[in-house]
Amino acid sequence: MPLVSPKKLAILGCTGSIGTQALDVCRHHPHTYDVVALAGGKNVDKLFEQIQAFSPSYVSVADDQTRQALKEALSDAHISLPLEILTTETGGLETLAMLPELSDVLMGVVGILGLAPSLAALKAGKRLLTANKETFVAGGHLVQPYLSKILPFDSEHSALFQSLHHSPIQSVRKMWITASGGPFRGYSAEQLKHVTKADALKHPNWVMGQKVTIDSASLMNKGLELIEAKWLFRLKPSQIEILVHPQSIVHGMVEYIDGSVMAQLAPADMRIPIQVAMSWPERWDGAYMKSHLNLSELSRLDFHPPDETVFPCLALARQAMEAGSRATTILNACDEIAVQAFLDERLHFTEIPRLIERVLENSKQSLGGNAYPELDELLDIDAWARRESVAYLKTANTI
Repeated sequence: MPLVSPKKLAILGCTGSIGTQALDVCRHHPHTYDVVALAGGKNVDKLFEQIQAFSPSYVSVADDQTRQALKEALSDAHISLPLEILTTETGGLETLAMLPELSDVLMGVVGILGLAPSLAALKAGKRLLTANKETFVAGGHLVQPYLSKILPFDSEHSALFQSLHHSPIQSVRKMWITASGGPFRGYSAEQLKHVTKADALKHPNWVMGQKVTIDSASLMNKGLELIEAKWLFRLKPSQIEILVHPQSIVHGMVEYIDGSVMAQLAPADMRIPIQVAMSWPERWDGAYMKSHLNLSELSRLDFHPPDETVFPCLALARQAMEAGSRATTILNACDEIAVQAFLDERLHFTEIPRLIERVLENSKQSLGGNAYPELDELLDIDAWARRESVAYLKTANTI
């Protein structure tokens, strides 16, 4: 049912997997949101198409070179909009996140880049719809005062949010996050020594960006989700567990102190949790997705614990979670550098956790101070960890 007045929305990370799927939701529910602002990276062609389709008033791109290319493309097409084009280099993401006319900011930016604009949106009173794990991994203690304004749409955290459904957190015994197991489910440590970039990018169930797909293969994605769930739901680390669930039908479960378990089931389609966040507390028609469960065809649902010896990124994430936001910021920064090096075919897959472990160990001697620092210090720690990771790459077992 159309809203009387569409909400005003900014989509940050509009040209990536999350952003394009969020715009698909908007396209099929045109009376619900007015897309006021879009922030992309360097994909001028994709952003040009989105501007044509949604006529935003504000756009942010990665840098001035991309800005000039976009302006030329719009001029050549004789597109004249009341459009202001900003850049990430000059604070474009934060500016868009705080626009007075906005009600909601949808965060599809990957990496630590999403932390500052997420905080800016929350401090400006916006509702934050987010799949940016790093906001919680690095800055969970900073965003926790604003939890009532946050709607997660990672499939797992959306599942937990829906299964919790306003029940008090004191009634929760444990939360379960599921993992498909990625393309290397069942592999031995010896088999992992021989996997390639092409192997790692063949996710069995989900279509995602390259960074998230590699994190899924290493199970670091689940480690980051553990940390996110701790902050998002105010849980103790001991209350969050991972289960490998190859079918990717059950996305999360909440076990209550009375023995009841509530689970959320859905097809592996990211538009479902995105639409849940956008429509909450309503439910919108999802017939356009053409992806619905046929329960009569579900012959089995399998669950088993992950092997943290074969996939040590999970254990590293747990250790960092116990140590605090300083350690989780380092964990995340190292992972971003290591994954990119793997994608660039400069690092073996099995070196990803070794790089992270080495830099985390070095940080104990090199860094001190509060385990939960403010934003500026977190960004300094992030920069330090990236420099240390690059230094490691010069001596690592490169391809």
